[in-house]
Amino acid sequence: MKNQMKRPPRTASDDEQSLHRNIAAVEGIQAWGAYSGVKSKRRDIALIYSEVPAAAAAVFTRNLVVAEPIKLARRNITDGRAQAFVINAGNANACTGNQGRRGAEAMITAASEALAIDPSLVLIASTGIIGRTFPTEKVVSGIRQCAARKSSLRLAGSLVANAILTTDTFPKESFSTFGLGDVTCHMGGVAKGSGMIHPNMATMLAFLVTDAAVAPPLLDEALHDAVNESFNMITVDGDTSTNDMVGVMANGLAGNPPIDRKGPEYALFREELRKHCIELARQIVADGEGATKVIQYTVEGAPSDEAARRIARTVSDSNLVKTAFFGRDPNWGRIVAAAGRAGVDYDPDRVDLFLGSSKQMHQLLAAAQPVEVDRRKIKSMMRSSFLYVVMDLHQGAGKATAWGTDLSYEYVRINAEYST
Repeated sequence: MKNQMKRPPRTASDDEQSLHRNIAAVEGIQAWGAYSGVKSKRRDIALIYSEVPAAAAAVFTRNLVVAEPIKLARRNITDGRAQAFVINAGNANACTGNQGRRGAEAMITAASEALAIDPSLVLIASTGIIGRTFPTEKVVSGIRQCAARKSSLRLAGSLVANAILTTDTFPKESFSTFGLGDVTCHMGGVAKGSGMIHPNMATMLAFLVTDAAVAPPLLDEALHDAVNESFNMITVDGDTSTNDMVGVMANGLAGNPPIDRKGPEYALFREELRKHCIELARQIVADGEGATKVIQYTVEGAPSDEAARRIARTVSDSNLVKTAFFGRDPNWGRIVAAAGRAGVDYDPDRVDLFLGSSKQMHQLLAAAQPVEVDRRKIKSMMRSSFLYVVMDLHQGAGKATAWGTDLSYEYVRINAEYST
């Protein structure tokens, strides 16, 4: 069995109604997930469709080696418009050469024809094993199934969330209702990710939809800001994938006056998008391959927010820190050593360090001096599946939060056996 972790506390979608709704509840959004045979006995093709062309934005992996669908999605998003997300699981279509390129093009053509929309409005994504011949005919058949059965029923949204999974153990979804002036708007998201998770688009995929009206340039800025505080602040194993992508469509069907300038309405929308990205990112970490714990790292008192992000990301990605958490070892030396190699200029002699759970925090360092603690009590506390590390540098107002996992024997087993 992979792990016994629970999903982290929700940061969006926490009202009772939202817990039972998903992307299909967003006005004008239809969806479906189909079985094409690429994956054994599981749905493996997903469609998220807007009834009207939508403002759109996307963020992609920074890996120099990119999958064929990423190349085409980058091209199609340049005008800030989209009408459909199409995703296949089971085959990453990366390192597949001309055959893979033709397969990616066939995905766009099939969706365009089946949905009767312009090919430029289709954004495609793939996830699965790298380097395998792309099963074009099966994927195209699955796309046609999705287009024929697309629906706004809740089931349809759930099928999408399940169809995009690979080694994940649970689907990842978010939903919320929010107001823009006198207009009620909705936002929903789905994500997948469990391994090859690392900052800079840490293989993960996420797709968000909203019926709010937002101008494409502002939607793009809001998405980039949200990703920097969420998906780019998580790590499981330090590997940045060839296929990572986060996309958002805003179709405007809620009827709010379009957000075309920065102000209170934009700030509210940006915060709503940020909450969804953080929630989905934390769900990905909670499902990390072989993970038994999620650790939230907060760095405050840093010279700048960027400095805090660097330290939080470096500590969360340290294998020595991860293995210490797996072994329930409160080894604060590994934490401060990782912070010290983050490339940030700060005074280590002023640092306070805390470790704890949702019930209690324990101070380990006070102005860099070790604090006497009951190690047995802390080791017992570290059985918790969600732990917190807080590092206060006392050298500025910068602050950032990152999320990571421990590193277990099970991670090695899962990835040693994955392609077979």
